[in-house]
Amino acid sequence: MRATDSLLDTALSRRQFLRAGMSGAAFLALSTALPAAARAALAAQPARRLALANLHTGESCALTYWEHGAYIPGALTTIRHVLRDHRNNEEHAIDPALLDLLGVLHARLETNAPYEVISGYRSPASNAAMHEHSAGVASHSLHMQGKAIDIRVAGRALGSVHNTALVMGLGGVGYYPSSDFVHVDTGRVRQWQGA
Repeated sequence: MRATDSLLDTALSRRQFLRAGMSGAAFLALSTALPAAARAALAAQPARRLALANLHTGESCALTYWEHGAYIPGALTTIRHVLRDHRNNEEHAIDPALLDLLGVLHARLETNAPYEVISGYRSPASNAAMHEHSAGVASHSLHMQGKAIDIRVAGRALGSVHNTALVMGLGGVGYYPSSDFVHVDTGRVRQWQGA
């Protein structure tokens, strides 16, 4: 086993720990997989906020999704709705680690602008249809598990969003300059460029 495989396994087990509902403080104390700067950014926040604007539905939210050491169920429900598959209105739980990744990215970008969401959750039916028409859509996309999102941020160059996400090293990062979005996910650390 390579050293990077061990680190990836550690990162995944930490994400699973987080998803199990353990407190953010415990996650930060135990997670050696997160870079020090990411741990510091999360630990410094007594509450974690996100602002999302779904470009397909026109819906948006700006809310606190984590506070007092726990995720807020009502906020997670709102985020789940805003990030639903706009093609068929199917909803799916969104990975809390993805929300934290977005929180760290937002802090690193030093902006108050909401994330412009191109794609959040994608149902298996939608993903299959998209995969059939585009080689750029993975047949087993993490979008179908609520672990991926395609975004851009007003006032920040797409290249800057991409490079910042890469430096964080918290999951997969896809760069789609022609389509004007960056893909981030909570899967293994990897990178690619699409159209």
